[in-house]
Amino acid sequence: MPADLRGRVEQYLSAAFLDKEIPSRLSDAMRYSLLAGGKRLRPVLCLAVARACAKDRVEEITEAVLPFAAGLEMIHTYSLIHDDLPAMDDDDLRRGCPTCHKAFDEATAILAGDALLTNAFSQMTRANVPVHALLEAVRLTADAAGAAGMVGGQMLDLQGEGKKLSLEELRILNEKKTGALLFNACECGAVLAQASPEERHAARCYGSELGIAFQITDDILDVVGDEATVGKEVRHDAESDKATWPSLVGLEKARELARRHCQAAEQALNGVFSGPDAEFLRETARKLVNRTH
Repeated sequence: MPADLRGRVEQYLSAAFLDKEIPSRLSDAMRYSLLAGGKRLRPVLCLAVARACAKDRVEEITEAVLPFAAGLEMIHTYSLIHDDLPAMDDDDLRRGCPTCHKAFDEATAILAGDALLTNAFSQMTRANVPVHALLEAVRLTADAAGAAGMVGGQMLDLQGEGKKLSLEELRILNEKKTGALLFNACECGAVLAQASPEERHAARCYGSELGIAFQITDDILDVVGDEATVGKEVRHDAESDKATWPSLVGLEKARELARRHCQAAEQALNGVFSGPDAEFLRETARKLVNRTH
């Protein structure tokens, strides 16, 4: 990974929410979930795209965009906390540890998620980029995380339990619930680096294809994975009677679709991005397919 972007994100997050003005139990719950590990995929994608667009000012743009990228991880963590609640997916395990409501209690978990979502935008505004670019990226992120994006996808997911969805309905659900924040991370990386329209379009296409592939592989892992490797409960989708790619098209067809979308993600970068950060983005797509085998 170029310049150990994941390590940079981890270091930034480790210093978050230590303010003595925050009630200690709330801070503990927020940091418990935020620092429990994970791939840090969204902030790393944001940084990698920004660096690929920046070309000769890679270190400068990394430092400038890091607060924004960290904010994306805070939003993602909030969504996981709330997803795991008994009223939602009712999960006991996340990233190999008890979920936030199990480690603390439901009310504290709800408040920790609320605080992470709200404070994420405060973190984002610390990005050292031109104001017009920052405002555009904040707007895009609010839309991606909100009612027409991730939260809307979560609603569709709940409504889809016990129903036979069409492939198009499942694609739309996944595009919102999982894909929205992923392609937003990529597009915002381009926006914050003041990329060309061509670069911004390529980044968005890459993120969109990667987002679909990510959800397909996640669905596959729920069928073939184990808790120690995946870090959360498996066979949960079938128990909840959720619509998934394997349940609709079968395991092997789902693997083939994941492979196609990962290839499409790679192809979106061709002729637009080059260099080590672009190669990292391509490698990310390749590794995603290998998660299912």
